[in-house]
Amino acid sequence: MPAITLTRLAEILARHQDDVLRDWTTQQLKSATRRSDLLNESDLRENSRQFLAAFTAALQRAKGDDITGSDWADVREILTSISGSRATRGFTPSETAMFVFSLKEPVFDRLRHEIKDVQPLAEEIWGTTTILDKLGLLTTEVYQRARESVIKRQQEDLIELSTPVVKLWDGILAVPLIGTLDSARTQVVMENLLQQIVDTGSGLAIIDITGVPTVDTLVAQHLLKTVAAARLMGADCIISGVRPQIAQTIVHLGVNLGDVITKPTLALALALAFKRTGVVVSRNAALTAQV
Repeated sequence: MPAITLTRLAEILARHQDDVLRDWTTQQLKSATRRSDLLNESDLRENSRQFLAAFTAALQRAKGDDITGSDWADVREILTSISGSRATRGFTPSETAMFVFSLKEPVFDRLRHEIKDVQPLAEEIWGTTTILDKLGLLTTEVYQRARESVIKRQQEDLIELSTPVVKLWDGILAVPLIGTLDSARTQVVMENLLQQIVDTGSGLAIIDITGVPTVDTLVAQHLLKTVAAARLMGADCIISGVRPQIAQTIVHLGVNLGDVITKPTLALALALAFKRTGVVVSRNAALTAQV
């Protein structure tokens, strides 16, 4: 787009910025894609004001339509902030991009008002379309990165929540595992377990795999790494929930669990843990008779 087009567009916006801003915000507030549940009117007006001011200033400085240059740094920063915020609030990609694309109509109306000759008007509209399309695409790129960051953070939170370390008794910890055990989750399990061993001074940990659907060579290796790390911290581990199918799979794979103690149920593992720590559990005969 020729420099003269950018300059003329900048001059028109500078002279009629208040009018364009009024028309643009009114249009956004009446739009069918308006998300009043996610963004209030005050914030929408402020976002629009900041962007239009930065957009006009950039047009006055820029020599072309390359929005990656330093002339457009303020515009990119504002769009990054707006798009990132909308991504975390729950806007869709199209709703986010429409913030920029919706500016076309009020700008085109103002250009038609100011320019009567067909050819210059066509050039101005084409230049405006080019620059706003590039900025609109920028918002989708920022939106995507922001959403990926949110998803990654949510996945990390889910992993953290799905790998709790529970103190069952003085000196006895339990790690109930549910779902697939991969490298990332193993690392979280290991870190949480080791930290709890240090915090509680526990000497025994029960790793329950009842909720793990399948055990392959990789899962078995992950379990062995966790057991080895716990031993380095001075705690022994018992693996519970070893069902017949899992036992057969481990044997078939040729995985050597070494001297790791295994039990078919968590109850049996807990009973063994009580025995090794000297805890005696007995029934209250009187209470049993009452029931």
